[in-house]
Amino acid sequence: MSGLDPAVAARLKRDADGLIPAVVQSVDTAEVLMVGWMDDEALHRTLSTGRTTFWSRSRGDYWVKGETSGHVQWVRDVRLDCDGDTVLVKVEQVGPACHTGDRTCFDAGRLPLVRHDD
Repeated sequence: MSGLDPAVAARLKRDADGLIPAVVQSVDTAEVLMVGWMDDEALHRTLSTGRTTFWSRSRGDYWVKGETSGHVQWVRDVRLDCDGDTVLVKVEQVGPACHTGDRTCFDAGRLPLVRHDD
């Protein structure tokens, strides 16, 4: 049982595993830092502790960003999208956000794009 406010829980549209994607964005630069997964309890912990908490699909357990690396995310704002199926978490990032040591999880490389200018 989660401690998530029932009014918030009622707005969520979860996938078959009870999860929603959480897009983590820098409050300072607006860069997308990473994407993780949250269930009701992870969202509750994020809202109540001010630290991003995720559900690890591979480990089957909760994890707090920075708990082992020291690269903490201090939560400054949390918003639910209009469909209720994605949460945006704005954070103050301490150190790199990606487990590879990159500033963001999206630093690794761009995909080739054919531009179509009208």
